[in-house]
Amino acid sequence: MTGLIARAPTRLDFGGGWTDVPPYSDEEGGFVCNIALARYATVRIRATDDAGSIDTARAADTALAEAALKRAGVQGISVEIESDFPLGAGLGGSSAAGVAVNGALAAWRGAPFARSAIAEQSRAIEVEDLGVPGGRQDHYAAAYGGALALTFGDETRVRRLPLPPSLKASLERRCIVAYTGQSRISGDTITAVIGAYRARDRRVLHALSRMKALARAMAEELADEYVDALGELVWEHWQHQRSLHPSIPTPLIDTILERARAAGARGGKALGASGGGCVLIIAGEDTVEPVTAAVTELAPQLVPVKIDDAGLTCTPE
Repeated sequence: MTGLIARAPTRLDFGGGWTDVPPYSDEEGGFVCNIALARYATVRIRATDDAGSIDTARAADTALAEAALKRAGVQGISVEIESDFPLGAGLGGSSAAGVAVNGALAAWRGAPFARSAIAEQSRAIEVEDLGVPGGRQDHYAAAYGGALALTFGDETRVRRLPLPPSLKASLERRCIVAYTGQSRISGDTITAVIGAYRARDRRVLHALSRMKALARAMAEELADEYVDALGELVWEHWQHQRSLHPSIPTPLIDTILERARAAGARGGKALGASGGGCVLIIAGEDTVEPVTAAVTELAPQLVPVKIDDAGLTCTPE
């Protein structure tokens, strides 16, 4: 084998984000309901005659590839990383890149293709080697794909939620993802929220507990194909999510969500750690067009919603 291509999807987090971040997930247990988005980090590895090279569009991906190569002990290859999603968008893009790199290196070495192990390795590199705080959900979404109910605690348990064609089509039609164009620094926000949790801030403790319960309910509504109910739960989740830290909501995010609701959206929330990035809106069954029009007036870019079923894939080149 002279080369291979690995790719891993980004994700939409419906609910439970933040409860997958230690120490909360270790001490209280976490739960996340998310779905993989067919916007990918793609990694190409080829054999070279020299010490090797890394070609990426941003410094963070270069650092990630360097750390992964060091851990894997692999030399004499070139590594290229490409992305087809906005950077800093709250879609778990850095984790998708991490999973793709680690999956590619595992395949290159002929190691077992263990999705959970690749997800954990990807997160370990981010947190331990690069000093980027964060949780586990993004890495698992990138590794597994599809719709997931993720339970965090002493170990991570992965439950795939069924995605019959009718539900998949409804989600792809009714979920609108608007990119605000605003930059975000998720690590600073995550550190602040975890600091408040450690200080036993009652507001943060209540919000995290309620967000976890709502995520469990979302998984059941998804399993029953109740998209309207999912949207209402996402909206309640946002009220608790935005209370975690003042930097999470922004005037633009609030305006987008207010206008979407006025146009007939069932619910919505900022994705990821927020402070910018993307906003998810779930339109009503008959309000997709007016909601999309209302959002388009404010957001510079809509991210097409197509669900990825496969998760991490690696193929010879």
